[in-house]
Amino acid sequence: MISLIQVRTPNPKLAFLSRTRVPLYRIELSFPQKVFFCRAKYSESEIDGSFNLRVVPSNLVAAEKEEAKAVLTLFLKKQGLSNALSARVINKSEPFIDHLVSRLHSVHKSRYLVGRELTTLEIRDALIPYLEALHEEYGSILVDVVESFPNPPVLEKIEETIEKVPLPVTPASPPSAVLDSKKLKALARVSDIGPTGKLPPHILYLVELGMDIETIRVITRKFPAFAYYSLEGKIKPVVEFLLDLGVPRSQIPTILSKRPQLCGISLSENLIPTMAFLEELGVDKEQWAKVIYRFPALLTYSRPKLRATVDFLYEMGLSAESVSKVLTRCPNIISYSVEDKLRPATEYFRSMGVDVGVLLYRCPQTFGLSIEANVKPVTEFFKDKGFNMAEVAAMVSRYGALYTFSLAKLILKWDFFLTMGYPRAELVKFPQYFGYSLEERIKPRFAIMTQTGVRLLLNQMLSLSEDAFNKALKRKLKKLLDK
Repeated sequence: MISLIQVRTPNPKLAFLSRTRVPLYRIELSFPQKVFFCRAKYSESEIDGSFNLRVVPSNLVAAEKEEAKAVLTLFLKKQGLSNALSARVINKSEPFIDHLVSRLHSVHKSRYLVGRELTTLEIRDALIPYLEALHEEYGSILVDVVESFPNPPVLEKIEETIEKVPLPVTPASPPSAVLDSKKLKALARVSDIGPTGKLPPHILYLVELGMDIETIRVITRKFPAFAYYSLEGKIKPVVEFLLDLGVPRSQIPTILSKRPQLCGISLSENLIPTMAFLEELGVDKEQWAKVIYRFPALLTYSRPKLRATVDFLYEMGLSAESVSKVLTRCPNIISYSVEDKLRPATEYFRSMGVDVGVLLYRCPQTFGLSIEANVKPVTEFFKDKGFNMAEVAAMVSRYGALYTFSLAKLILKWDFFLTMGYPRAELVKFPQYFGYSLEERIKPRFAIMTQTGVRLLLNQMLSLSEDAFNKALKRKLKKLLDK
């Protein structure tokens, strides 16, 4: 948290800011322990939710560090930093990058324990909200926080920033790094103990649901109105409504964290009519619990926006049944701008020779990727490896998720593929190869097959269950010995 003081200093700019009661930062910025916990990767235990990175292969960690750098770079550029300045910040922020990767492993611990790797979209979805929360907390000194991590930024840097600001004629507004009074009041409302010695009733209710106070504070920083929602009039009715739909109680905190605005929307005038409208558009009413958990913001979009996306899906040739399945499996497609995202992606994939309707049905999340930053580099990667455009199009049509993986991961798996002795045509037939974990699936299966002395097709080696894989090896070996 940021401590506020009045500074007495010979520096005229600092003195002026002190006289006008503009808050400055103490040299000791006290960072929340849960936010700045970067040495978890060196721990043998899982204390405080940390994750032992020693179970994650070093080459995968290296690939994920590149992904974390890409996410941080994108975030910094959105805050107004130039490409050059963003790159300099990244180069100075190695410990913070390690911290982001450690956080990824902690958040998705169960995924790593079963050998499943995260896609680029999943990494972005995990890190962007965290970076946004840090930006809410530290505002204009976020770059200093990132570069000096895990230590607090020093006062001299902040003075240097102030030196660049000309003396104002009138008292200046507080810097964006300091939470404004509205947010401070909201934060006090959710965390201060009342006269009864207890937290406010709506906060106690949320805690009983499984939310911790820090999560509630993060929500409040991003959306201060959440602190003022009444228990009986706003929060409780929405929670009970979600429970009635079949949403597990354990998922309620996640849903409210993703979209706290749900608690401010009228059930009778907005939520229920919107759901009825979405059911008319094709959402499976039996799957509402899963749909809301995946993308709770769906219920907060306007009807024209919902209609525009659905009309686009029909325009691309999807049947009513297919539209229903797309909306149910990937409701966040509603958040993609038709003109800025969906149409440009459609034009690009059509230029490749891809059946856009099939790709939309199989992997709609591909259309949420940046063509320049995510899609084109992957296409060029495969062309550089000798695949023609028709082969790349065939791979994408068979496995649309191909574009959701980072180049770093594709390169690792491509390099290993070259050692296995399979023809390149095997990848055209089975591009799903790139979706399997290199360390947990590809390498172990290939080693077993090699030791047995037989050869399976690439898809047989990877897609079969453990039992079916062993039986296939035995059948192949028997045929070999019978010759």
